[in-house]
Amino acid sequence: MIFNLIKLARPYQYAKNIIIFAPLFFSGMILNEEKLLSVFFAFIFFSLAASSVYILNDLMDVNEDRQHPKKKNRPIASGKVGKMVAIYTMIILLSISIFGAVVMSHLLAMFLVFYIVMNILYSIWLKHIPILDVSIIGVGFVLRIFAGTAVIQSETSMWIVVMTFLLALFLAFAKRRDDVLLSYDAKNVRKNIIGYNLEFINTAMAIMASVIIVAYISYSVSEEVIKRLNTEYLYLTVFFVIIGIFRYLQITFIEEKSGSPTKIFYEDLFIQLTIIFWITAFGLIIY
Repeated sequence: MIFNLIKLARPYQYAKNIIIFAPLFFSGMILNEEKLLSVFFAFIFFSLAASSVYILNDLMDVNEDRQHPKKKNRPIASGKVGKMVAIYTMIILLSISIFGAVVMSHLLAMFLVFYIVMNILYSIWLKHIPILDVSIIGVGFVLRIFAGTAVIQSETSMWIVVMTFLLALFLAFAKRRDDVLLSYDAKNVRKNIIGYNLEFINTAMAIMASVIIVAYISYSVSEEVIKRLNTEYLYLTVFFVIIGIFRYLQITFIEEKSGSPTKIFYEDLFIQLTIIFWITAFGLIIY
């Protein structure tokens, strides 16, 4: 039962919340132990809140998940965790996350509650509205950025907000593409894919990939950024961003394995090395 409850909470998805550390990293304060600890707790609270949202989503999608080739094995869909047990677990995780955030920072709590409410609306209604569904996912990542900024008490960079939203949108379209492919195999598991087809998603991903690359290049050569970080060599990190985007397009269009972005980050060595080299290069330049 404990194993199934852990599986229900989807701790492997916590990697998405690492984006909370981004404001600390980009501000050049990652070595500040006090701020690093504060961001770590924010990461924990958002992770627990995310788990509660995942549980709600599984409760709402249980019938659709049972028709999905992979999601049918989820704890609730497979019957390994009862609905009432799932509800109690969701309430406990939600309570801990909100209480912890309130104690730590009212501003953090505000962003966390907004994130929770938005995701509840997403699970119940918004995920069935094409385009709005992927946009909500992007906003969720932006809220994580605001949360990270709130706990270190610094200003939010417009560049990090824009690029986070663009990248999240790109990944969300890639994930939705996998749902469309399943529908072509007579496994229509999501209502919102009615508003999508491969031509639209392929075009949207190509546009997003181009915009992300241009936005990052603009960021790396921005006078404001150069002055704030006291370096003009950020453009050297553009290389890793470009090949990382191309690798993800390859995974999506050729290998057709874009159903789980988190799984890709855990399993694809090329993506992992690209991210490591980018972080290393960026860190060496600004620190």
